[in-house]
Amino acid sequence: MKLEEAQIQQRLTELPDWQREDKFITRRYKFSTFPDAIRFVNRVADISEARNHHPFISIDYKFVTLRLTSWHAGGLTDDDFDEAKAFDAAYEEMTTSPK
Repeated sequence: MKLEEAQIQQRLTELPDWQREDKFITRRYKFSTFPDAIRFVNRVADISEARNHHPFISIDYKFVTLRLTSWHAGGLTDDDFDEAKAFDAAYEEMTTSPK
C-alpha cells in the first residue's frame, strides 16, 4: 500500500542517509575499492531477489547509488523502507567486518 506523505517523512527519519526524490528514496554508498562496490551490488542483488523487490542500481567506480520505489503501488511503500534498512545493514556489515 502506498504510503501517505506523513508516513514517508516518518520512515525517512529512520534512514538518515537516504534522500527523497519524487517517488523514490535514494542513497549513495562509498567503498574503498571497485571490487568492494561490486561485492555490495551482489549482496543487494541477493537481498532484492529474496524479497522480490528490486532497486535501480548505478555503479560509479567506488560509489554505488540505489533508488527504490514500488511501481505497483504508484510510489513509496513499507517494502521500500524495509529493503533500504536491509541494504544499510549489508553495507555496515561489509564496511566494519574484517575482509
